[in-house]
Amino acid sequence: MVWVAEVDRDTKELLEALVVLPPPDVENIDVILVTHEHDDHCSLDALKQIREKNPQAEIITHEAVGKKLATIGASYTPIKDEEEIERRGVSISSRGKTHARIHPDIPIITNTGFLIAKWLLYPGDSFYDPHLPVEILVLPVSAPWMRIEEAIEYAKDIKPKIVFPVHDGMLKLECRGSSRALPEKLLTPLGIEWRDMVEGSVLDAQIPL
Repeated sequence: MVWVAEVDRDTKELLEALVVLPPPDVENIDVILVTHEHDDHCSLDALKQIREKNPQAEIITHEAVGKKLATIGASYTPIKDEEEIERRGVSISSRGKTHARIHPDIPIITNTGFLIAKWLLYPGDSFYDPHLPVEILVLPVSAPWMRIEEAIEYAKDIKPKIVFPVHDGMLKLECRGSSRALPEKLLTPLGIEWRDMVEGSVLDAQIPL
């Protein structure tokens, strides 16, 4: 699945913050952000499909992913940790350098989180804290590198206004109880709004950029 943000280029307001779509349905893409090289975040097949409909799309990522992209002839714009660039009036800041540890015997790879428009944080496969105000947190809720307790405590530390879950696509919908219900139950009383997002969902958040 792909998360797509649409920005009005005249008013610079977010029109649809992150619509969940399968790759073949994604069109009119300007920028593709890739956090790391694992196939669930950097599927070469999905990227090929996206680029067929969006040959103008610019891929922004780090060198390790760039080497993987080279195998399909895809160019990219490199970004370094804490570097900030701007595209179409929207700021994109790289946040964090390492993937969370899966196991001591598995090498830790590079992971680039992204802070978009200084209000939406997607940490990739990590619990990186930018120590900056965050309006919307894209929260990993299930993975071999984490416990649900860590996800909940991470959201508490970041203190966003809105949080929505990702990274539990490997679970069947009927098996996502703990990855969805527990964070909502424990974060909502703290004033953090929980938005449940599945394929086809639209998060309406018209926040001026």
